[in-house]
Amino acid sequence: MKILLATYWHIPHLGGVWTYMEQLKTKLESLGHEVDLLGYGDEEASFVYIVNTNQRIHVNKLQPLLQAMLNEKDYPMIHKNNLIKYTEFRRYAFELAVAYFGLDSYDIIHTQDVISTACINRIRPSKPALVASLHGCVAHEIRLQLKTVNKSNTSPMAREYFDRLEYIGATSAEYTIVANKWMRNILTDEFKVPDEKLHVFHYGYDIESFMKKTEIKSTVVRPLNKKVILYSGRLVELKGVQYMLDALKRLKDKRQDWVCWIVGDGDMLAELRLQSKVQGLAKEVVFMGRREDVPALLSQTDIFVLPSLIENQPMSIIEAQLAGKAIIASDVGGLPEIVKHKVTGLLTPPGDSEKLMNCLLLLLEKESLRKKLGDEAKQWAMNHWSLDSSAERVLDVYQSAVTERSRRFDA
Repeated sequence: MKILLATYWHIPHLGGVWTYMEQLKTKLESLGHEVDLLGYGDEEASFVYIVNTNQRIHVNKLQPLLQAMLNEKDYPMIHKNNLIKYTEFRRYAFELAVAYFGLDSYDIIHTQDVISTACINRIRPSKPALVASLHGCVAHEIRLQLKTVNKSNTSPMAREYFDRLEYIGATSAEYTIVANKWMRNILTDEFKVPDEKLHVFHYGYDIESFMKKTEIKSTVVRPLNKKVILYSGRLVELKGVQYMLDALKRLKDKRQDWVCWIVGDGDMLAELRLQSKVQGLAKEVVFMGRREDVPALLSQTDIFVLPSLIENQPMSIIEAQLAGKAIIASDVGGLPEIVKHKVTGLLTPPGDSEKLMNCLLLLLEKESLRKKLGDEAKQWAMNHWSLDSSAERVLDVYQSAVTERSRRFDA
């Protein structure tokens, strides 16, 4: 089969969607399929491209057409809220670029979010079947942003817009894949997506490749007589790193035999650096930026922390489990389905710095508990994150989607 893996987000990027796309592409190609990757090329959305062929369309060439089509006189509602306006212009640019590339040659288009799914469904020809993987709930993330970053008197309009987009994106494909019951329940209960549209199964992960990377020596040297706490991921509000810094400030008052490495980048980097300095953590907290050696850093780590406010099935937890590390994660989203409290990690309420500090203190004090949680996490990971099994299930969904698409057009 010829397969297109497509996302509305920019690629490559720090989040788990890119890792999923890369690893799935490699696996599918090893099975004899032809795979292309498509998405925005940068955070500024300046171009859309097919990554492996480097075909690209620059968005500025589409702007005059979009400005004429989506003018304020004919579409006043689009212009009433800046977030809606930004999304509408960006998604129509994505749609026009994909239409220019053409989709006729693909047997399967596998989108990775609700926006690319909605866009591609509008322009796809009759041949390709469409499968969507949803790596989180965009509508829920937007609701949190509307309370903080994007406050305005038109926020209810924006919430309604993204709720509608969530439904369209989750129902436009022949079938939609989600990683856990949490996401399935949101779609069926809240957004009224038909259950028969959904397939629920875990991601896969290239375990062998990851294990080899853990053995590569990092340029970072673990400090003597210090335990290492690690966070890796995007530095955005939804990840809750601000609450982790609050917890570390409290922890410092009780013991100082630790450092925290923060790996990643994002729009909160400067704010988090300032918070760390103000809270007197300049020596204990090290901001490392984006790095390609996270597996090697994990091999030097004692505790992995993911303090997210919203989360689906993060690759960072998968990697920490495979590395056999004691994990502290927020009790949100799909995390309780992959981290069992006091068995394969510790779960804490999101945004509760005091309880997060208590978990850190407990793991720093009890080496035997750290080891037990890490060993159990690794054993669980080895039994659940097989890339072969996941790819097999994805291919089964592809075949079902092809059959369904053919039935619909042959009827």
